[in-house]
Amino acid sequence: MLYKYRFTLLFYSILATVFVLLLVKTELALSISYKEAVNLYINHSILSVITNASTFLFGDNDLALRTPFIILYLLSVILMYLITENYFKYEKDRFISIILFMALPGVLSASLLVNTAIITTFFTLLYIYYYEKKRKHLYYLLPFLLFVDNAFAILFLALFLFSLRSKDKKLLYFSLVLFFLSIFIYGFSTDGRPRGYLFDTFGIYATIFSPLVFLYFIYALYRSAILRDRSLTWYISITALLLSILISFRQRVFIEDFAPFVVIATPIMVKMFLNSYRVRLKEFRKTYNLIASVTIILLFLNVLFTFISKPLYLVLSEPRKHFVYQYHFAKELAQELKTRDIDYIYFEDSELALRQRFYGIKEGTSYYLSNSEFYNYDEKIVISYYSKELFSVYIKKL
Repeated sequence: MLYKYRFTLLFYSILATVFVLLLVKTELALSISYKEAVNLYINHSILSVITNASTFLFGDNDLALRTPFIILYLLSVILMYLITENYFKYEKDRFISIILFMALPGVLSASLLVNTAIITTFFTLLYIYYYEKKRKHLYYLLPFLLFVDNAFAILFLALFLFSLRSKDKKLLYFSLVLFFLSIFIYGFSTDGRPRGYLFDTFGIYATIFSPLVFLYFIYALYRSAILRDRSLTWYISITALLLSILISFRQRVFIEDFAPFVVIATPIMVKMFLNSYRVRLKEFRKTYNLIASVTIILLFLNVLFTFISKPLYLVLSEPRKHFVYQYHFAKELAQELKTRDIDYIYFEDSELALRQRFYGIKEGTSYYLSNSEFYNYDEKIVISYYSKELFSVYIKKL
């Protein structure tokens, strides 16, 4: 009992530390992106409701914008920890599984961005948690999810397939109706010229998991199918993975719709890896040790670059190639404008104008701002990180 308590205490200590680091990252290193500004000011979706409610209560600042998603990340991690309470034989294995889940690139980065991925992850884990504890399906939640996001059509399809195995007629009819309602409400995109994006899809999954982890993840799902160890989590994950692969044969996949349902099967992978590792003699564990070592290094680098990403500009020839370029410089530009007593300005770039609106810079006719150099401009403002020029604008007083 004391042994289990120690790991539980360590887990919550790490989770609290990550929470603080995410808040610091939000306040000091991120700016609102154009897509996030669209969700805040233009769109009418679950993201708009969450972000507008938070900024209404706590003001237009990055903490108010992103904290709801950080909290959903924390709740998702806690739910995963509770779900795996009796899944592993050893408490150490459970701890390894939850740390891996926390550190996955696709999960950790989702906590900092205004997108539906972490919302989908949270509600899916909530559904699984209820089922694992009560051995009943949370039917009251499913109609609500229908209006949260179109991605939950994947969950409805997975529940339908699960009902065929469990011979649950109520779940079968309920999930099937919700699946077709979701398709009817949101539609199914078949636009564009048919083209294969299979390698792109695998590449994105490899980024979300890290390459070695994703390869072993596929193997773990396959082995679970062969061994007939097919839990509700397995059905949800395999449905999302196979569906995304099938769609990618014809068109580009919005991976943020599928990834939240895929990553929840992390414990299945960890359990299979550790069981395979332990049944082998020490001299036959070299391959497993290599996989574990490379995975740990890659995940460590992912966590490091998630929290400390700005120095990467020093080694990039083109700043726009930085993986979070679209989440930088807007806050700093607003600060520079305010130091010059400029609160109203005409933007040539409408996307930049929407981002600046969040920081209190509104459109007006006293000044003109362009991203490109023009004749007789009055001042050039340069945003730099570590003396590396990141972004520049040119201003003219009218």
